Amino acid sequence: MASAAADREGAQARADAGSGQPAKRPWRVKFFYGLGSIAFGVKDNGFTYLLMIFYNQALGVPAAAVGLAIMVALLVDAIADPLIGTWSDNVRSRLGRRHPFMYAAALPIAVSYFFLWNPPSDYDAQELFWYLLILSILIRLCISMYEIPSSALVVDLAESYDDRTEFLSYRWFFGWIGGLTISILGFSVFLRSTPEHPTGTLNIEGYSLYGLTASLMMFAAILISSYGTQHLVRTFRPVPERRPFIFARSARETMETIVNRPFLTIAGATLFSYAATGIAAAVLTYFRVYFWELTGDQISLLLVGNFAAVFMALFVAPRFATRMGKKRAQIMLWIAFIIASPAMYWSRLMGWLPANGTELLYWLLFTSSFINTLLAVCLGTIGSSLLADVVEHSAARTGRHSAGLIFATNAFMLKATSGIGAFGAGIILAFVEFPENAKVGDVSQQVLVNFAWTEPAVIMALQLCALGLIIAYPITKAMHEANLRTLAERSKASENSAALGG
Repeated sequence: MASAAADREGAQARADAGSGQPAKRPWRVKFFYGLGSIAFGVKDNGFTYLLMIFYNQALGVPAAAVGLAIMVALLVDAIADPLIGTWSDNVRSRLGRRHPFMYAAALPIAVSYFFLWNPPSDYDAQELFWYLLILSILIRLCISMYEIPSSALVVDLAESYDDRTEFLSYRWFFGWIGGLTISILGFSVFLRSTPEHPTGTLNIEGYSLYGLTASLMMFAAILISSYGTQHLVRTFRPVPERRPFIFARSARETMETIVNRPFLTIAGATLFSYAATGIAAAVLTYFRVYFWELTGDQISLLLVGNFAAVFMALFVAPRFATRMGKKRAQIMLWIAFIIASPAMYWSRLMGWLPANGTELLYWLLFTSSFINTLLAVCLGTIGSSLLADVVEHSAARTGRHSAGLIFATNAFMLKATSGIGAFGAGIILAFVEFPENAKVGDVSQQVLVNFAWTEPAVIMALQLCALGLIIAYPITKAMHEANLRTLAERSKASENSAALGG
C-alpha cells in the first residue's frame, strides 16, 4: 500500500513538473517530514535553556567553563557537519541517500542525551567540565547524522518556491512543539518548586527525569519520521552515479558550492541570527527566575502561550512569504523583531512597568513572549526556505546537487544557537558578575540592572548584522524558477543523450 501511494504521489509530482505547475505533496508528507524535528527541538531546548543553569547553578561549574565546553563542541561541528553533508550527498543505497543516516542516529542520540543529564554524583567541577565537553561533542555529532540528511529531504520533496516554505513551516512547527513540550514538563513537573527545593532549577534529581523523558521523545520522533518518509524515496529525481572520493576534488567542489553570494549572505545572516537567539535563550531562564521572579508554573504558562504562537506561525509564515516575497517578508520581520526583543527589559529599567508579582506585569510578559516567539518562528521558517533555494542556484552553476552540504551549514547554524549562545551567555554572566548557586532575591539589584542593559544590547547588535546580510541576499522567485528550468533542460538533455547512446 505504501509503495502504491508513493508511486501515485511521484507520478503526480512528475506530471505537475512536466506541465509547469508546482509539484505538490499531500499534507501527511509534510507532517512526517516535519515530525522528525521534534528530536532537534528537544535537544536544542535543553542545550539552550537548561544546560547552562544545570551545570552552572545546580552542579557548580563556572559559567564561563560551561560556555567553553559547549563552544568547543560547536567547533568540532564546524569540521564534521560539511563532511556528513557531503557523505549523505554521495551515498547510494536501497534506502536512498538520506535514510540510512537517519535510522542509524536514533539510538546513539537517545543514549548520549540521557547521560548528559545524569553525570556521576562524585565528580568535581573540573571532571564535570570534561564530562560535559565529551558528551556535548558526541550528542552534536549524532544529531548531525540525523538532522542534516533529514533536512535535506525538502529539496527532493518540494521544488516549488512557495511550497518549500510550507514544508519548512512544518519542520519549524514540530521543532518548536518538541522544545516547548519538554520545557513545560521541565518547569511544571521535573523542576517545579518544592519545600525541599524552593528554587526548582537547583533540583538535580529533577534533571535526571527530564533527561530520560527527553531521550525517549527524541528516539520515537526520529524513527516515526524516518519510516513515514521512507516510501517516498522512489519518487525522487534520479541522482548521478556515485563517484570515487578524491580529497582534492572534493575540497575544490565544496569551495565552489559555498563561495557564492547567495550562500554567503544567507549563511552569514543565519549565523548572526542564531547567535543572537542562542544568547537570548541561554539567559532567558536567568531573567525569568531572578529578574522577573517568576515561579515554575508561571514560566510554564508563558510556554503554553508560545504554543499558540507556534501554531499561528505554521500558517502565517508561508502565507506572508507568498504574499510579500521571501526576502521582503524576512526584512520586515527582522525590523519588527529588533524593536520587540529588548522592549520589556529596557522598559523595566526606565521604570515604565509595574512591580514584580503583579498580574498586569505577568500578562505583559505573556504578550511579549507570544510576539517574540511568533516572529522568531516565522524568521526561522522563511530563512531556511531562502537557504534551500541556494541548492538549485548552486546546481545550475556547478552541475552538482549539493543539498546535504548546504543543509549541513543550516544544521551547523542551528546548533550555533546553543553553542555560541552558551559561550556568549557565559561571557555576559561573568562580565556582570552573576553569582553561582543563587537563590531568588539574593542577586544584587546592580547586577540585575547591568544584566538587563548588557544582554539586550549584544542581541540587538547581532540582529542588525543579520538584517544587513538579508538585504544583500539576491535570489528572487523569478531567479529560482529560472534555475529550475535550467536544471530540467539539463536533465532532459542528459536523458536524451543516454537514450541515443543506448
